[in-house]
Amino acid sequence: MPLTTHRMTPSKLLCLISAACLTLASPFALNAADKTKSEKAKPAAEIDPYAEVQPATETLDLTAYQRIRDEGFNHSHVMDFAYALMDGIGPRLTGSPNLKKANAWTRDTLTKIGLENAHLEDWGEFGLGWQQLNTWARMVTPDTAVLIVQATPWSPSTPGPVTGDVTYVNIQTEKDIDTYKGKLAGKVVLFGAMREVPPADKALFDRYTEKELEDIAEFPVSAAAGGIPPEMQARLAARTERLRLIDKIAQFFADEKVAAVIEPSRDAKNGGGSGGTLFDDNGATLGRTPYIASKAVKIPVAVAAIESYGRLYRLTQAHVPVSVEIDVETKVNGEHEHGFDTVAEIPGTDPTLKDQVVMVGGHLDSWIAGTGATDNGAGTVVAMEVVRILKSLDLHPRRTIRIALWTGEEEGIFGSKGYVTNHFGSAATSTAPDQMQLPEFMRRATGPLTVKPEQKLLSGYFNIDNGTGKIRGIYTQGNYAVAPIFTQWIAPLKDLGVTTVTNRNTGGTDHLSFDAVGIPGFQFIQDDMDYESRTHHSNEDTVERLQPADLKQIAVVEAIFVYNAAQRDQMLPRKPIPTPDQEEQKRKALEVMPGVVEPAAK
Repeated sequence: MPLTTHRMTPSKLLCLISAACLTLASPFALNAADKTKSEKAKPAAEIDPYAEVQPATETLDLTAYQRIRDEGFNHSHVMDFAYALMDGIGPRLTGSPNLKKANAWTRDTLTKIGLENAHLEDWGEFGLGWQQLNTWARMVTPDTAVLIVQATPWSPSTPGPVTGDVTYVNIQTEKDIDTYKGKLAGKVVLFGAMREVPPADKALFDRYTEKELEDIAEFPVSAAAGGIPPEMQARLAARTERLRLIDKIAQFFADEKVAAVIEPSRDAKNGGGSGGTLFDDNGATLGRTPYIASKAVKIPVAVAAIESYGRLYRLTQAHVPVSVEIDVETKVNGEHEHGFDTVAEIPGTDPTLKDQVVMVGGHLDSWIAGTGATDNGAGTVVAMEVVRILKSLDLHPRRTIRIALWTGEEEGIFGSKGYVTNHFGSAATSTAPDQMQLPEFMRRATGPLTVKPEQKLLSGYFNIDNGTGKIRGIYTQGNYAVAPIFTQWIAPLKDLGVTTVTNRNTGGTDHLSFDAVGIPGFQFIQDDMDYESRTHHSNEDTVERLQPADLKQIAVVEAIFVYNAAQRDQMLPRKPIPTPDQEEQKRKALEVMPGVVEPAAK
């Protein structure tokens, strides 16, 4: 998931579960044989998902639960998929040759396991088709030392190994640029403050405690609920200003003809950004949209592990002459590469419901430092295992089950947004000057929302993008009506550790594209493991960080959610249709103060 909008803090179940939910203790009340269907069911195209009346008690097929558990735990192939994707293909930056391989491999593999209509859908032009071939650096004087570095995404190459004197550059405002004019030609520039490196005195690997899950279930109500808190607005404003400056700094370095730039890797939770770990993502790139050819970075840039950067920094601050030899070898395969999503289906079998769809997915693309195992190879291979389980059991779902593996997620959920726009609907985004300074996916929607006929045929979308940790519950994304439904679904799964339903929102990944157009989109609560501390966008994000037992559990739980959604008589309940064009007006203060006198005109 993108670093800029990583998942928000979880939230709490507001609605009380009706007494009818307690009948979950009686298996005979849940048997699929007890299901009654209307003899005069409406065709799917005539159903209004916003008007369907939801039953108080869910009818669950516990035999299907048992069969899914047996297949997912005792005959799993999730690690077969993982080894093929992460080891066999590797990192999958959007636009890169590796992502093309991954698109083709997922399409062909989904066909091999029996899905129908497996194909690639073009979501539009992305930009540079780039790949890192090799990057290395070493200190030459006053000592020799190997440095841990990687090229930042979309960096150009050096003309072979180059050696330059090292200088530290501190530019905080545009005026600071003048300090360095005419002084950087041929230099290896250290760019970025040397941060503190705290001891890793807390576990880098952890799971949720029962107390933490209880806290997640609590819905926080604050004065800023529904809006952006002032402190977040200030951070966004500061970040916007910094991004604007970054483009100017990158051009200045190019004009100065620096040999290369080395940046320090950021830190992570509990001091996890140390010990040779480096994070190579959009926070390290020297530019806002360096994947667009017209805005490409013109000088080689590498990110260094903090220990490598620290030695160089301290020597320069002590006025010791330092030189570094660096070789950045990258390749651009095209300047106007398109992005593609992989899509395939298990067709529905119910004459009246087969045109309705339940979707499952995750993002296929990754960053480059590791092999994209926890972000988001895990979500990809789990989604593939979900449909493999359901297909192998020959369960004949009533609704069509569709898997979609997105690309361009890391740069701004481009793949899922493009798919949703093409199939379900969209709203215009603001063109105000301040909004145009933000990445497209962060701009304010101005609406009105326009929906397409397919929008009312999608019951819901289930997403995994929080790493390798097992599922502990689910976020309803503020969909209060679905909370009692999910509570009943997870009751037979509590022995697997699935206990929590929360009405909190969570952000930063592809379910948001669906939520934005009024379609129920859900992300699961997962144990954190070492995702936030060590693997998220780092060189540690490899197969070794995957937990096979957890991935099996995720696949079983998600398969049950998808199957239940495909089988119920009604579509999943929906929140009110979004009205992005009215949001600003709704948040304006009411003019209710008595005795107000209009100020005199100047």
